[in-house]
Amino acid sequence: MTSCDLLVIDPQNDFLDIAGAALPVPGANADMQRLADWLQAHLDAVQSITVTLDSHASVGVERTSFWQDAQGQPLAPFTLVTAADVQAGRYQPRHAKFRAEVLHYLQALEAGGQRQLIVWPVHCVLGTWGHTIHSGLATAIAAWEAQAGKVCNKVLKGLHPLTEQYSAFRAEVPRADDARTQLNQALLQQLGASGNTLLVAGEALSHCVAASVDDMLAHLPAPRLQRTVLLTDCMSPVNGFEAAGQAFLQRARAAGVQTQTLQTLH
Repeated sequence: MTSCDLLVIDPQNDFLDIAGAALPVPGANADMQRLADWLQAHLDAVQSITVTLDSHASVGVERTSFWQDAQGQPLAPFTLVTAADVQAGRYQPRHAKFRAEVLHYLQALEAGGQRQLIVWPVHCVLGTWGHTIHSGLATAIAAWEAQAGKVCNKVLKGLHPLTEQYSAFRAEVPRADDARTQLNQALLQQLGASGNTLLVAGEALSHCVAASVDDMLAHLPAPRLQRTVLLTDCMSPVNGFEAAGQAFLQRARAAGVQTQTLQTLH
């Protein structure tokens, strides 16, 4: 195995298809165990590891705990909330003080033409079990740190409660008052500077992996993208978003990114 860097996006308990997960992705637990087993067997080949962690408060604009309907009842998970819904009073923040700011946010989000707000179950709350890295992968990362004498770079994302953040590199609508939501140039430079092959894995293929790699396509030079490999047996789509996952893989291949499985790596 040639030298490589590893980027793992959101390999967290709440995304695994295991008991207790808030937002299980079918196949995610097996994805991360495959990756963990591979890492244990290739400690010497891996030169750096970056792990992103979806990191939220218990209440935020993209979760059920933030919203209510016109009768004051909570919204069901996966409800689509638009600016028009808020203007019409169909859906409102539970705390009225956020209405004007949220309406502005939804209008900015929809103006991009690529995303609308989906209300997700409460997940990946910072400090909880659901926020924790897959246990097998965490063990493999610790073994790599011990052998390599290096530290895995853990990147928290999604910390601001009034903007969504699927991508590892920026929020959906970056905020001028919070640098954490703006484009993470340091992370892009770190990933772009290496001459090693960059292996990308994580959850979910249809959302956070896709958004992260789309930002890489926009900001990394073509030679780096051509040395980037998406490990398709280490990422799975959210149930019902399989087509979005496949469309993303097609975009990535068209930009020169490789797609392989762990078995085809050499």
